[in-house]
Amino acid sequence: MAALAEIRRFPAASAERGLRRKPEPRHVGRMSKRSSQSDPVAAGPAPHQVMRRLVVATRGPGLTDVTREVAEALRDGAAGDGLLTLFVRHTSASLTIQENASPEVRLDLVDALDRLAPREGGWRHDLEGPDDMPAHVKAVLTGASLSVPVLGGRPALGQWQALYLIEHRDRPHDREIVIHFIGTRDDGLR
Repeated sequence: MAALAEIRRFPAASAERGLRRKPEPRHVGRMSKRSSQSDPVAAGPAPHQVMRRLVVATRGPGLTDVTREVAEALRDGAAGDGLLTLFVRHTSASLTIQENASPEVRLDLVDALDRLAPREGGWRHDLEGPDDMPAHVKAVLTGASLSVPVLGGRPALGQWQALYLIEHRDRPHDREIVIHFIGTRDDGLR
């Protein structure tokens, strides 16, 4: 088994005080003679990856549940245990994990975001309409990506959680989500 290199952390203050770092051990960053990249025991198995594109047709402002489509992509890609990353390729839409039981929660979230970034906010950027700049602000507040653990080929969500695309523009749009899984392969032997 290959030895792990030691990782050292140096506080920023030590550099400011003129303190010198200790030299790294000679073996850091080098492979031992006993292991190589072609040695499957030393390198470990290659991780299984799934990459998919999901296009979601929105109906205007609101949250669209994409949990089922993401779970299908994981199942079709033979995902086992690992990490799921979702990324929306737009600057006026975003992703979130939120309650899936009460539709009022989703409506209240849209209302709250409207109060945080109102249409009549005195925005300078208005070339694409009065809903565009508030949409950018809402997307910054909610985020373009999510990381979710995957167990047994399924997103490890809580009982009341779901994966949502949030449309922040007034009109319907086709929004693209990139789905990336990295982890083990489900060989179907369960």
